[in-house]
Amino acid sequence: MEQVIAEGKDLRISARKARLVAKTLTGKSAAMSLEVLKYQPKKAGLLIAKVLKSAIANATNNNKLDEKKLVIKEVVVDEGRSLKRFKPRSRGMANPIIKKSAHIKVVLEEIK
Repeated sequence: MEQVIAEGKDLRISARKARLVAKTLTGKSAAMSLEVLKYQPKKAGLLIAKVLKSAIANATNNNKLDEKKLVIKEVVVDEGRSLKRFKPRSRGMANPIIKKSAHIKVVLEEIK
């Protein structure tokens, strides 16, 4: 069985929030998962759908696999780099703001 991988790097969502959506997709067909993600009310659904579309395109164009036979083997969400910013406060103080990002990796597999 041939595997196809697509990655999205430094996507502006925390890894913890993206994992909530990602863990529901493992083992399902790629085409069905795209439909499910289209109506997902979370931002992570849109970002994972983008990476999934890229993985499907890689499978069909580069590896000549059938789109209907593709199944999601795994969706891995890792922490990306954090942007550190400061928000001014009263009396000359400043509070830190940490803007987190995530790396999303989708692995597809063709079922014979």
